[in-house]
Amino acid sequence: MPRATHPGCGIPHRDAEPQIDIVIVWYLIIGALLILMGLAGSVLKRLPLSPAILYLVIGFLLGPSGLRLVALDPYRDAHWLTRLSEIALLISLFAVGLRLRVATNDRIWRLPVRLGVLGMLATIALLACASFFLVGLALGAAILLAAILAPTDPVLASDVQIQDVGDRDRIRFSLSGEGGLNDGTAYPFVMLGLYLLGAPAGVGFDGSAAFVVVPWSIAAGLGSGWLLGRSVMRIALYLRQHHHQALGMEEFLMLGLIALAYGIAHLLHGIGFLAVFAAGVALRRTEHEASGASAPDAVIGAVKPGHAAELAIDPSRGPAYMAETVLGFNRQLEHIAELAMVLLLGIMLSGSGISFEGLLIAALLLLVIRPLASAFALAGEWVSPVQRWLVAWFGIRGIGSFYYLMFALQFHWQDDLKRRFVPLVLTVVAVSVLVHGITATPLMEAYYRRRRRKERG
Repeated sequence: MPRATHPGCGIPHRDAEPQIDIVIVWYLIIGALLILMGLAGSVLKRLPLSPAILYLVIGFLLGPSGLRLVALDPYRDAHWLTRLSEIALLISLFAVGLRLRVATNDRIWRLPVRLGVLGMLATIALLACASFFLVGLALGAAILLAAILAPTDPVLASDVQIQDVGDRDRIRFSLSGEGGLNDGTAYPFVMLGLYLLGAPAGVGFDGSAAFVVVPWSIAAGLGSGWLLGRSVMRIALYLRQHHHQALGMEEFLMLGLIALAYGIAHLLHGIGFLAVFAAGVALRRTEHEASGASAPDAVIGAVKPGHAAELAIDPSRGPAYMAETVLGFNRQLEHIAELAMVLLLGIMLSGSGISFEGLLIAALLLLVIRPLASAFALAGEWVSPVQRWLVAWFGIRGIGSFYYLMFALQFHWQDDLKRRFVPLVLTVVAVSVLVHGITATPLMEAYYRRRRRKERG
């Protein structure tokens, strides 16, 4: 029985049972973790571990297999967990797009596009085959599981993604762009799997209709997001430079653009994740065209206290200032989203238990399927052997897979399969969080040391 309290305060009624309100527990957990990360964030950055590992372990310890302070039912709570993970993904996808400060006709775009499309298709095909023959899943279930696990993660891959805007490193650019694309391109296959399992929502993604629906959903998502990102950026800059209006509130513009891009894409029957990613790329592209080859920080220069408005209306520096302000706010939201989602993942894994099938699939996915899929996707591209190896290894699974799992649980299909999928998918994601979180920093540092030696010698 929940603890009865007076509204807005923690004073219980006299007849209330003496037990801890679960809402108060959540306040305590989130508050303590946020303060811990705020105080110890710089220390954690020096460790060869990602913060996600800490969140995962804490979540597991708080859950039913640990202290039993909190528990989540993914079957009952699938709807709100879908919405929460959806928001986390949208924030991260927009941030990824904002970081990719490269002309759209630059050949380097071929790498993430090939990984995000060809690599994802190969991953789904190989993983579906493994699930069918090795795990014994039916065809529909095998396709659904493969589609859930195929996307690489734009949230948890911060150690191997672009940090500095304009970075053209092939590993970072490839992994960043791939994470921005394949969360959207996996969607049709999730719907196909659901259709084969008897969920009516998947109708339209089967048979000949798919050859019309799928290309349209991809084009509508990318096109609407691109046009909206360009339009909002240009309108804001026009109002600032010509009328000294729309000053400040960059955070509102960012959140509004994310929500509008996602909503319009769905109205057009497009893929909303692709629209949000494209909106971020378009906003950055508009800034890049205005700033030229100079880095945004160099364009902006030092900002004196109280002079932000003057900078915002400057035709030469305003676009860079706006884009960097939006990106700075988005990065903070990303950190919060990462904490929340991995904490929930750990709590649910603590409740569902570790799946031995999940361990098998994780080993196949990370050690066999991902290397084969990335080799297929990058065939013929100019990428060094070391870069190919690192791209193959860092196929990080995370919030995208969590989202699609919760999304699928909302529909009516076999309950026994649902209860098999939850621990399996959570185990695969947890394994990825652990092994990639441990290896990302040392491997990337070794890669950059090698690159610096080659540049000097």
